[in-house]
Amino acid sequence: MSSIIGPASYKLFGFFPTAILSFIVPVVGIGLFVYIIARRIAPLVRAAPDNRFDRIDLRIKNLLVIWLGQFRHPRYMLAGVLHIFIFGGFLVLSIRSTSLVVIGLADGFVLPGFGGLFGSVYNFLKDYAATFVLVACIIAAIRRGIYKPKRYAVPEKLGKDHTAEAVFVLGLISTLMISESLFEASEVAYAFQATGQTHFLAPLSLVWIFKAMLSSVSLEFLQGTHIFMYYVHDLTFFFFLCFLPMGKHFHVITSVFNVFFMRIKKGNIKPVQHGIKDEELDSLESFGVKRLEDFTWKHMLDFYTCADCGRCSDQCPANAVGRPLSPRFISIKARDLMFKNYPLSGEIYKSKLLVEDIFTPDEIWSCTTCGACEEECPLGIEYIDKIVDLRRGMVDEGMVPQSLQKPLKALEKRGNPYGKMEKKRADWANEKEFKAHHTIKDLGKDTADTLFFVDSITSYDDNIQEIARRTSIILEKAGIDFGILGKDEKDSGNEVLRFGEEMLYQDLKAQNTEAILASGVKEIITADPHAYNALKNDYVGLPPVRHISQVVAEKIATGELMLKDCQDPDQVYVYHDPCYLGRHNGVYEDPRQALDAINGLTRVELEKSRDRSFCCGGGGLMLFYEPEEDTRMGVLRVNMAAEAGATVIVTACPFCLVNLQDAIKVAGKEGQIVALDFTELIEQHLI
Repeated sequence: MSSIIGPASYKLFGFFPTAILSFIVPVVGIGLFVYIIARRIAPLVRAAPDNRFDRIDLRIKNLLVIWLGQFRHPRYMLAGVLHIFIFGGFLVLSIRSTSLVVIGLADGFVLPGFGGLFGSVYNFLKDYAATFVLVACIIAAIRRGIYKPKRYAVPEKLGKDHTAEAVFVLGLISTLMISESLFEASEVAYAFQATGQTHFLAPLSLVWIFKAMLSSVSLEFLQGTHIFMYYVHDLTFFFFLCFLPMGKHFHVITSVFNVFFMRIKKGNIKPVQHGIKDEELDSLESFGVKRLEDFTWKHMLDFYTCADCGRCSDQCPANAVGRPLSPRFISIKARDLMFKNYPLSGEIYKSKLLVEDIFTPDEIWSCTTCGACEEECPLGIEYIDKIVDLRRGMVDEGMVPQSLQKPLKALEKRGNPYGKMEKKRADWANEKEFKAHHTIKDLGKDTADTLFFVDSITSYDDNIQEIARRTSIILEKAGIDFGILGKDEKDSGNEVLRFGEEMLYQDLKAQNTEAILASGVKEIITADPHAYNALKNDYVGLPPVRHISQVVAEKIATGELMLKDCQDPDQVYVYHDPCYLGRHNGVYEDPRQALDAINGLTRVELEKSRDRSFCCGGGGLMLFYEPEEDTRMGVLRVNMAAEAGATVIVTACPFCLVNLQDAIKVAGKEGQIVALDFTELIEQHLI
């Protein structure tokens, strides 16, 4: 016998053809897998519709960059690099695993195109891939099983720890790498002993190491190892395939679909129901998500896809301050409910109200809709739309927090959460000293090219009205012809929509849209990122919308705005990225460029900045909500600024300014740090 016998020709005990096993194992494995997947698809079939087949070009780009390129994984460097090695090696070796299934039925089978030079190159890379995957699995298992990073921890009340499952899966992957390498190494070692034939193997790879270890063993042992390792690999491969849909590792299968169907546009909120126009909302019997099947199929796919990595909760400001919200467990609890209500056999169970079954009202109201969780997720899982849909359902059921009932009634009656008269919306422009030097056009009487949309907090909060005045001075200095809607302006509704009061939001949007279009303006400028986001992403048919920081950066670049040297060069400034300007709309550089244009200004960066900025706590009507928490988000943010060595926190959002100014007092840092708005700093330095 000059060559080793393959599994397609080998006879166990001298009479039983192992080819029969090679046929039975994949048939049973594939059949069982198809059955499991069919049961797992059942809740998606019953789910609400979702339009995810638009912008195919961007979806393919996301697939290549986020899924295949693993773009977000290195944000957590060690875990990310380990995952990239395992993921990349797994993709490379999936080709080999597929060919091995056929080799069990046809010795020497080679996939089309994998012969000759290309096949040699692939085998060389494949051997290193198996080696790197095994090393990565060992490191990951030690890290997960021994060091146990905090973000993986599972509070007892929220379910069971998944460490054992994670280590078990790493063991399965390692078994695949070892068995495949031993299968090949035994064949190479056999050929060398029997005929003296040598094969070039990737130096220091698993196959290379195993071949060296097997160089002096008997031919009978090599033959037995070859067959045994083939079926170890075959059985492990199909067991792993069927095990994946049973828990958190379902993401190995679903992630490719989830990333392809992930949200394309940022900042907006999904409609109450896809396919239902705004004017048809009155005909709906129920609003939002109340039971499991009210989620869309994409959101259910999100639940299946959660890898339980904890990145979302690790970046969640609500979780950081001890609120009863952890985005990770929104997914995990919903996935567990899907497994429970849609078992692999037997009848499907009837779903209960989610906020009574798996979620709590405080958990859902704790979200500030800052978007940190979505920005961090490497698998395209969405949370804001789910939270808003759950809130819609709660509002529809009359489950509204006591502290939010008053501002909602005020918004319904007066168009602002403060309950103040509509005619007082423009009173900020009547401040004595300001009015003596500046005249603001009322677009109900005059015309202008640009609308300055002020919004409620800047119009009515006495401490924030200065932002409106400073913005007006900047616009005047930049030569922009602008006016305001005055009493015709209503709250933008950004918070109302995200709170879940859909019909109130629709009313505010309709009134604002009518007033804006009637004014005849060609563009809209606002100093409020929440208004900017609503007008830009939630409204339709309006003129282009810009934030004041974008205008300032542009006018400085063109020379239409000139800034004097820093008035207080001894101070150290830091810019705080507002969530609705940064993460939701990608405006990061304009405010920084404007600050850096002030000669002599010393600016530092916060550790959590740009798309990892830490929320001040003001989104989603949170200025009026009284949550359970250990500390304020704003206090943590002020402490971050102090650690960065800053003495002045500059922000470009009135909500952030309110929270940061209060947080400075609560943190006991008065006299050490001050917070001021972007417009104040710029106006102070206008020439």
